[in-house]
This record gives sequence, structure tokens and C-alpha cells, in this order.
Amino acid sequence: MNAPRFAITEIERREWPFTLRLPFRFGVITVTHGRQAVVRARIRTEDGREGWGVAAESLAAKWFDKDPALTDAQNEDQLRRSLELAGEASLAAGRNTAFGHFADTYADHVAACGREALNPLVASYGRALVDRAALDALLKLHGLPFFAGMRANIGGMAPHAVAPDLAGYDFAAMLASLRPARRIHARHTVGLVDPITAADQSERVNDGLPETLEEVAETYRHRYWKLKVAGDVQADIDRLCRIAAVLDRLPDYQASLDGNEQYADAEGAAALWRAMQAEPRLARLCASILYIEQPVKRARALETGMAALAAARPVIIDESDGALDAFVQAKALGYAGVSSKSCKGIWRSLVNLARCRAWNAAEPEARYFLSGEDLTTLAGICVQQDLALVALMGLAHVERNGHHFVDGFNGRPKAEAVRFMEAHPDLYADTPRGPRLRISDGVLEIGSLDTPGLGATQEPDYAAMEAMPKAAWPAA
Repeated sequence: MNAPRFAITEIERREWPFTLRLPFRFGVITVTHGRQAVVRARIRTEDGREGWGVAAESLAAKWFDKDPALTDAQNEDQLRRSLELAGEASLAAGRNTAFGHFADTYADHVAACGREALNPLVASYGRALVDRAALDALLKLHGLPFFAGMRANIGGMAPHAVAPDLAGYDFAAMLASLRPARRIHARHTVGLVDPITAADQSERVNDGLPETLEEVAETYRHRYWKLKVAGDVQADIDRLCRIAAVLDRLPDYQASLDGNEQYADAEGAAALWRAMQAEPRLARLCASILYIEQPVKRARALETGMAALAAARPVIIDESDGALDAFVQAKALGYAGVSSKSCKGIWRSLVNLARCRAWNAAEPEARYFLSGEDLTTLAGICVQQDLALVALMGLAHVERNGHHFVDGFNGRPKAEAVRFMEAHPDLYADTPRGPRLRISDGVLEIGSLDTPGLGATQEPDYAAMEAMPKAAWPAA
């Protein structure tokens, strides 16, 4: 189809607070509560039709910028400021295709953020939400589900100077070839302070959801797991042994190992891998590891070779995926993959998918890949948009942790939760405490995401949210 051109005429920003049922430790932070940003965009097409779209994402502290000198509140304001800058640029951009709105403004947006000490990863957050909301609006105006719309290239994805390495690439053919999944395995995150067994708990939440790793394995019957390590080899080995004692009871499992930037260089992470291989109790767990995620601090990750570690297992970048060409830089250093996260942008994921396709076509066997990773995607718009993206790309599994650390639609009106559950009975289950994500034998059924819009036609209750405050950034 000819990609429709449209102007973004209005943007609304809201947010609301949520509380975690269990503390979640990753990298340098232990999270107990948070806020979700909700962005609405109104578009006007060339034929004068108008409509609204929506996107939602956690305002995650200490992931986009891990500077210890910044408070969590300042991290949130960084993301709010990125949203403000992306919104201002979008409203001034005039008519363009959905991809063009992203590609034509990307460099200027990153530069504008840079002038205010906002790194490229923070910059990507603002564009990601505006781009998703605009695409959602476009799909709804045309009555098209995300899968059909993207396969028809409704966004007008085409070679662009924003990704010069893909000059001449046939994006339309790539999109048309995609076969969206209707079910996907949820890869469960084991955080750094998650209880492994009941003996690790001094008190229980007792809300009807699993709390320990043992209970998660018994309840959800996951096949895929994500194991976080903390950068202390002996402590990590001890904890991994306790995790393995639970997972080794399963008939079959595979896992990813997440370094969360805890190592200074590849050799440090390789030392952990050697210690794991030397520990007999970790034999099966080692054999299960599919890849290792972002082991090296982002400041050095794209300056140091990965050969020492990549010889053992494929290594991917996550937090280092700041600049749009980060995956290109990483490939030259020995990395094989990059994370897909909706908070970094749908167009970024699809650009990186094209890179994998192009690079693998030149290899004797496929080597380069995208992995689906999570940023505490919450029930409703947020998790559905991210699931729609990974399903479009045909990924077999995706990290999911929002359903574990946040109780269903906690923090949202009951009527909103029921509306989403009734629209997506395959994805959500009714429980005595309200609708929750439905995971059966480790699998999420996502056929109902094939509905007009970006994974959802239902909308949240905007009246039950707060107007997003003006960002207190740059910091005084």
C-alpha cells in the first residue's frame, strides 16, 4: 500500500503510580514502586481524517541513565523531558509517513537531548512513545491491526540516511515476509533479590500469586528463564547453584544470563563463565544458556572486544543500544545480538531486524539475532504493544516480569481491567483478585492482539491518571 502521510496535531501526556508486590533488583537499583507514562497523539491525514492513538511505558529509573549522582526522581524527569522534546519536534514536523516522522527527526532529537545532558538511550524513549501513539492512531483510522498494517508497510519503512548501512535494503519485502506469532513463550526474570525457596522469605505477600522461584516454576511451568548476575563471581556462583537446584527439576529449560553492566570488561564476564563451567552443580544450567546479555558497562561495552566471552556463548547488547548504529558497532566487536524493547522504539527494532536479515544472508548459517527483553511492561496497553512487536518479528520467547512484580492491573480502575480482559480473554485470566496475565505451560496466547490498532483497540481510563508534570530538567 502507499504509506499514508499525516501530521501530528496534538499530544497529551499523563502518568499514574504503581506499587510492586515484591522488590525487584536489577543492576544498581532495587525497585519497590514506579510510575507509568501514557502518551496520546492525535493525527490528521492528507484527506482530513483525524484520530487518536496511545502508547504507555514505565518511567524506569536507573536503566536509561545509571549515573549514581542522579536520584530516581531526576531519572524520571529525564524521561519526561525526552517526551517533551520529542513532542515539540513532532508537532512542528508537518506531514510525513509514520516511519518518516521517526527517521527525519531522529538526529535532531538526539542532538536536542544531548544539549540537555540526556543520552541517546533516554532520547529514544521520547521518540518511541510518540511514534507508537502516532502509529496506533494511523492503524485505527484505517481499521487495520498492527500485523496486517505492518506487513503492508503502512508506515512507509524505506532506506533512509538514519541507517546508512541499510541503503538499498528492501524493507517492504522484509515486512511482507513476516509471519506474526499467535503464541509466545514468556521468559521469566529471576531478579537479584528474588527468593529462591520459602526459606529465603522472612514474610510473605500472600496475594495468591507465586512468590519464590519454586512457586513460579510450579505455577507457570516456564520453559525459558532470565537469570541476573551481580558482578561478584563467588556470590553469583552460589546463587546460580541455588537457582539450578530448582530449575534442574524441570524436564526441559533454557535461559539467558543478564550481566546488567556489572563487569568492567569482557574478561571479567568470561571469568564468571569459566567459574560456572568449573562448578559441577551448574553443568545443566550452563548447557541451557542461550546467550549473555550486556555484561559490560555501557561506557566500555562498545570499546572492548567480546571475543573472550563470545567464544563461549553469543553476547548481546541492551543498555548499550543508545545510538541507532550501536548494533553495527557491536557486531564489529564480536556481539551477535541486540535487545528489542518497545521503550527504545518499534522502528529501531525493525531496523535491527533488517540488519540481522542482511547480515545472516551473507553467513553460512544464521548468527545474528534479536532478543525480546522487558522493562516491567504492565498489563494493558504497555504489555500488549510490546507483545505485538515481538510477535510481528516472530520471536519464540520474550522476557516478561511486569506480571510477577505487579499484581495484574494494580493501580488501575477495576472497570478498565475488566474491559481489557473481555477484549483479550486469551491473554488475561479472571481471578478472585481481578484480571491478570494468563500464562499456561509458560506460554502467552496472543491471537487477540490481532485487532485494529497497535495490539489493542481498548483504551485506558485517562480520567484515572494525572497530567504529566513539566520535567524538572535540566537539573538545577
